[in-house]
Amino acid sequence: MSTSGSEQAAHDIVAAMADAWNAHDAHAFAAIFAWNSDFTNVFGMSTHGREEIERFHRPLFETMFKESRLAAIQTQVRQIRPDVAAVDLHWEMSGARDPSGNQWPSRRGLMNLLITREQEGWAIMVMHNMELPSDGVADAQAQLQARHQ
Repeated sequence: MSTSGSEQAAHDIVAAMADAWNAHDAHAFAAIFAWNSDFTNVFGMSTHGREEIERFHRPLFETMFKESRLAAIQTQVRQIRPDVAAVDLHWEMSGARDPSGNQWPSRRGLMNLLITREQEGWAIMVMHNMELPSDGVADAQAQLQARHQ
């Protein structure tokens, strides 16, 4: 498959992820993962396999994320092999509640995805999600690095 094929697959996966998240549908969310995939959230909690990913997300979509909205802001794709691509997805979220039930301010983060072409099509094999700082720390580091280049 060409690079443009994996790039289109990545964009399709990202769109399906946002749609499933915004519908608060754990089954649809898990369906974009390979059967033997790995998932790690922003708290460092991990689960393995499509069924476990669905089971992990179901109570979250019924509680802390039931009114959340996920937006895919920027997607970058790097072809590794014809059947493997790395995807960086910058995201923003609103309407979530923290694990204690308190309103969570707007959030932004980065998902690193490894997608693979499986028999049934492209799917997420590995996903690591992280929240990005919102207090200017990243901008300060970028300025520091720029001064020392």
